[in-house]
Amino acid sequence: MKETIENEMELQFISKSTNESFARITVAAFASQLDPTIEELADIKTAVSEAVTNCIIHAYDNKQGIIKINAKLQENEIIIKISDNGKGIENIDVAKEPLYTTKPNLERSGMGFTIMESFMDSMKVESIVGLGTKITLTKTIKKEEDTEESKLIGLTKE
Repeated sequence: MKETIENEMELQFISKSTNESFARITVAAFASQLDPTIEELADIKTAVSEAVTNCIIHAYDNKQGIIKINAKLQENEIIIKISDNGKGIENIDVAKEPLYTTKPNLERSGMGFTIMESFMDSMKVESIVGLGTKITLTKTIKKEEDTEESKLIGLTKE
């Protein structure tokens, strides 16, 4: 089965903390084509914000680098890939543990991956030490027929 991409965008910017809100708003504007609820949009913005912040703080250690975002719309789903060419993650499983942080001196909570996982339907982390990291976030935007009211009267599968 061949995937049908309805729309796609790419964004590239310098790893400055001021660009985090730019990335979050840009991806949210792109996702708005799927007519998400305010809550779904907030989830996407929060996950993108966490991923970009991780790139800035951890991948590049607050040095200048490039962060890339690729987002695709496919039926009622958005697939967001956020990547850097930073230092990479030595142990992804350990990094994904709640409260784990390599930057306790910066008062980091260690909840970035946990937040991304909880706000999106899926999250995949790929990383090679010395080459960088790519995070793939996926969110299905519920169509009108999947609303709570429809669920109550048994019109959807949940």
